[in-house]
Amino acid sequence: MADDESKPDEVNEPEAEAPEDGAAEEAAAASEPPAAETPAPEPDAAETPAPEPQAEEVVVEGDRIETHEDLEDEVEEEPTPRVKPEIPGMELEPDIVREGEEALRSDEEGYEDEIGAEEAEDVLPQPIADAAIDLAAGARYRATGKRKTAVARVILLPGNGTYTINGRSLEVYFPREGLQRQIRQALETVGLEAKMDVVAKMHGGGVSAQAGALRHGISRALVDADPHLRGELKRRGFLTRDSRVKERKKAGLKKARKRPQFSKR
Repeated sequence: MADDESKPDEVNEPEAEAPEDGAAEEAAAASEPPAAETPAPEPDAAETPAPEPQAEEVVVEGDRIETHEDLEDEVEEEPTPRVKPEIPGMELEPDIVREGEEALRSDEEGYEDEIGAEEAEDVLPQPIADAAIDLAAGARYRATGKRKTAVARVILLPGNGTYTINGRSLEVYFPREGLQRQIRQALETVGLEAKMDVVAKMHGGGVSAQAGALRHGISRALVDADPHLRGELKRRGFLTRDSRVKERKKAGLKKARKRPQFSKR
């Protein structure tokens, strides 16, 4: 009992906690001076690895495998731009055949002569060979032809193809060659342009109307000489009378249908 009383009471002091490992390292690092930063060594160019080759593009079409190089070879070249000619239409070939060139064209292209003859028959009217007209010395065939307001009284008689119109020749009365050809069409169709004379008296209308009236009168006189010619002459339009006339002026109008300008005020 005495021993227990002589020992002082032991005081339980708290034990100091040992610092953690992480905190100790941080403290040590803070106490040490900062070291100079050393630059990172540059990689040697010789030691750098080469880039790996990329896989070649492959296009699969059906059972065939085409690479990118094959596709480049198959690229079509761009068409060259069209050069504009200096003269428009210079590169076109002419399709018009003027008079006198039909024979040359047939020789160049190898056309047969029969084809050319058939085309000529379609273009140019052939004379009527079976015209039975009495050409006795005293034969006279009379008829009246009209066109618009022109009237022609015609007499056909055997001769050598002379035209007498109001006492003048055909060339003097109708100086235009187109009108002369129109007047000769009727006798040329029958084939008597050099065997019959024409004597005509005309009045009314203009020059073109009188030419049409004269052809109409000659055609009607030929039908009087040979009625079998009526069908052929009518088919060619020589017996058709052109009855067009100028429409008369109306009261209150300037012409047949032209009105004065309307005034609002």
